[in-house]
Amino acid sequence: MKKLLLLVFGLTLTVFFAEPLHAADKVYHLSIKDAMETKDAKEKLSGEVKFYFGKQSHPAIRSNLGEYVSNKKANSVGKNNETACQRSFLSAMISLEDRAKKLGADAVVGIESYYKKVPFSSTTQFECHAGTLMAGVALRGKFVKTGRK
Repeated sequence: MKKLLLLVFGLTLTVFFAEPLHAADKVYHLSIKDAMETKDAKEKLSGEVKFYFGKQSHPAIRSNLGEYVSNKKANSVGKNNETACQRSFLSAMISLEDRAKKLGADAVVGIESYYKKVPFSSTTQFECHAGTLMAGVALRGKFVKTGRK
């Protein structure tokens, strides 16, 4: 009898806590410009690497150095979803910039959201998935050397 009660109690807790976490998962399409103009973005991105989103025009490509996906999460507890999403976006952008520097790229082109391997391409917005505890942004881009230097 004790084992049955523990099992029922455990299942009840699982359903009680898991459902709100899942139900709160929402998709947001937020402004790239607003996220890039935050104080943190201005402080943490060096500006050495240029970023081009979606089909945004960019300088001529001299060499293609490959593609990469950055998938970053941010704690959303106690934050509004937009703030948590901007933090996730910034983490993904820092990751893209670090990778570009390691490869010797001076630009990342064709950047698109790529959450759960589903592309969302825009020149003005990124996609973020936010829940009760976490917000996540995945970005995919091509690393290139351009003729701009």
